[in-house]
Amino acid sequence: GALGGLWLGLWRWQQAAMAASEEAEDEKEEEELRRRFMAPPVSGMRELRRRRRELRSRMELLIMETQAEVCRALGELDPGAAFAVDTWERKEGGGGISCVLQDGEVFEKAGVNVSVVFGLLSEEAARQMRSRGKALKARDGKLPFCAMGVSSVIHPKNPHVPTMHFNYRYFEIEEADGTKQWWFGGGTDLTPAYLNEEDAVHFHKTLKEACDKHDLKLYPKYKKWCDDYFYIKHRGERRGIGGIFFDDVDSPSKEEVFQFVKSCAKAVVPCYVPIVKRHCHDSFTPEEKLWQQLRRGRYVEFNLVYDRGTKFGLLIPGSRIESILMSMPLTARWEYMHTPPESSKEAEILEVLRNPKDWVH
Repeated sequence: GALGGLWLGLWRWQQAAMAASEEAEDEKEEEELRRRFMAPPVSGMRELRRRRRELRSRMELLIMETQAEVCRALGELDPGAAFAVDTWERKEGGGGISCVLQDGEVFEKAGVNVSVVFGLLSEEAARQMRSRGKALKARDGKLPFCAMGVSSVIHPKNPHVPTMHFNYRYFEIEEADGTKQWWFGGGTDLTPAYLNEEDAVHFHKTLKEACDKHDLKLYPKYKKWCDDYFYIKHRGERRGIGGIFFDDVDSPSKEEVFQFVKSCAKAVVPCYVPIVKRHCHDSFTPEEKLWQQLRRGRYVEFNLVYDRGTKFGLLIPGSRIESILMSMPLTARWEYMHTPPESSKEAEILEVLRNPKDWVH
């Protein structure tokens, strides 16, 4: 009996020591993650740890890490400026973290936003999804949803540094019978005011390498999708020189698509930062700055007239308008009937915007 009691006491002590060790490890991991992020995650560290094997938690950790990686990389390029870190809550469920740098030496405006929202989909938002071929069966007109993503637009001061946009997101909807529909979307694209072939090739090659790790068919497919999506119909030109874009991706499996999205998110800094470093100190003329302002006007036209993400964001009840319209440049210009001279550098970029090129072959 005494021996049995001793063994039981020893076993209990061992269990308590293991629990204490696990708790210490958890606290260490939590502290480490806190240091890595720009702000505490929307779902809270405890909840993310508790559900760390679930894809929703892993996606939230990925978007938080991506936000921090991009903000730190941009901060190193523009050390005199600082990101305003703005956390917000949505009373209908969820919230987000907006990180915005304004009026820096290198960046006129750079925003990197994370949002994690859930609740019930509005009728207009559901209608927009159904128009894309989603057969959504609501219960009493209600569709519970969860959406999360990281989204960024970077507008540099120097006209020889391109604007860059990226967005990676995950969406989940619960239908009337309890089944869940899920999909991923996203992309990364470049919008230069002036064409630099070396930059274009570097940008596209880096994205192609990220895609090729998963399937050689992905880059050509998503490059074309990007050229077709960022098309300003009323101007007959693309918004920029493209990159990759995809939406509603739900195969081959949730894990495989997540790993692909992760590779794309990890490619953001290497595809863009070297281009900024190469040109942020280039000299430029007032005429080149004017051309950049006119191209920014085109950027605004696309975002407000055609961009599905902007439209969808405005349709979600309780959405945060400042974060949705973070993509707008600080300054832009619209001139009546502006046409660049033939054979000019300005006409060269217009030619590529009207007729997209293959940059990697």
